[in-house]
Amino acid sequence: MSKTQLTAAREGRISREMKIVARKEGFEPEEIRKLLAAGKLVIPANKSHKSLDPVGIGAKLTTKINANIGNSQTSSCPTEELAKLEVCLRYGADAVMDLSTGANICEIRRNLIAKSPAPIGTVPIYECASEYENCDEIPAERIFEVIESQAEQGVDFMTIHAGLLRKHVPSAMRRLLKIVSRGGAIIASWMRANRKENPFYEGFDRILEICLRHDVTLSLGDGLRPGCIADASDKAQFAELGVLGELVRRCKKAGVQVMVEGPGHVPINEIEMNMRKERELCEGAPFYILGPLVCDCAPGYDHITGAIGGAMGAFYGAAMLCYVTPKEHLGLPDAEDVRNGIVAFKIAAHAADVALKKKNASLRDREISLARAQFDWEKQFSLALDPDRAREFRSAALGKMSAKSSASSSQSNYCTMCGPKFCSMKISAGIANKKAGN
Repeated sequence: MSKTQLTAAREGRISREMKIVARKEGFEPEEIRKLLAAGKLVIPANKSHKSLDPVGIGAKLTTKINANIGNSQTSSCPTEELAKLEVCLRYGADAVMDLSTGANICEIRRNLIAKSPAPIGTVPIYECASEYENCDEIPAERIFEVIESQAEQGVDFMTIHAGLLRKHVPSAMRRLLKIVSRGGAIIASWMRANRKENPFYEGFDRILEICLRHDVTLSLGDGLRPGCIADASDKAQFAELGVLGELVRRCKKAGVQVMVEGPGHVPINEIEMNMRKERELCEGAPFYILGPLVCDCAPGYDHITGAIGGAMGAFYGAAMLCYVTPKEHLGLPDAEDVRNGIVAFKIAAHAADVALKKKNASLRDREISLARAQFDWEKQFSLALDPDRAREFRSAALGKMSAKSSASSSQSNYCTMCGPKFCSMKISAGIANKKAGN
């Protein structure tokens, strides 16, 4: 009996989930099976996540985006997190991670899994850390208990920082910003205090056994990702990536689906090299990248700095982008921040797919362009990545115009940017009509 999507693919079986992904992506089911069997595609699909609508994550498929939600020790509650989930689903997040570190962690996660058709991810060390005043006191056994309980609850993919070893920490301490990953910092501190190796690495076989039983996809976290441009592409980052490559091979051997998380802050000129190194060291496992953010000096606008890097990362082979919100580095995002982050990264993902000529990627752009030429506003709205925002802007513009003019009958065939006299598309249509009449 097949235990995971990966073992099913290797046995030559096409699962229900593979068929759904094939239909969504415009592939034949056999193509999806082969990509899965080769480890170049994952379908996070915990057997206990009953509301799941499966999603495929791989460089050959459309680029996916993940949205992070979750409470903190100072902000939010279960109701607010469900509201954020609704925003994630409304604006097109392909996966959602619960990064809760405050109260009611299990309740929040249970509610999200019950309500979400999108795969749900977690970072188990966060729940462990929330239970202890001093993270250095977390018993190693508690880590495996939490992973087991989250798997039983229905979590589809988990980020574990198993590639950060004791020998890597000195290099990280020479950085400008040291370790910026929360999970990575917790593990590094735990290793120092307990004078032991990373428990995720030491107990990796136990983790694989849990994932195999529940078909949890492992997302190998980059605990040593650079947190600023000055630390990008350094010795510590690539030392950890080398270990992640080893862990990818162990996952594949065990029949556990795996993807690899990528760097946080990387200048534009180093993005292609970073994507190439991941492919080489991790045997083409799907790459799931945070941004990357291409500069450090835009607090309040990091959804833009991240989307720029995300578009380039996806163009060079990343399979999924982890969104960044305007509140990155500043505070816990609210529902509107989640919306802005999702849309920014949907734009980045789509731009990369168009450039890569992925199946039907440019069809939406062609259709919305035709709608613009025909002044079909409703069709433009329906094709927009954020229909609500497009309608908001159009309505506000018409409101200002109607206050100045009573000529409302002609408002549908031009926008307030050009007005009726300077509308280039109306002028072009007139030229075309005259030419047709000659």
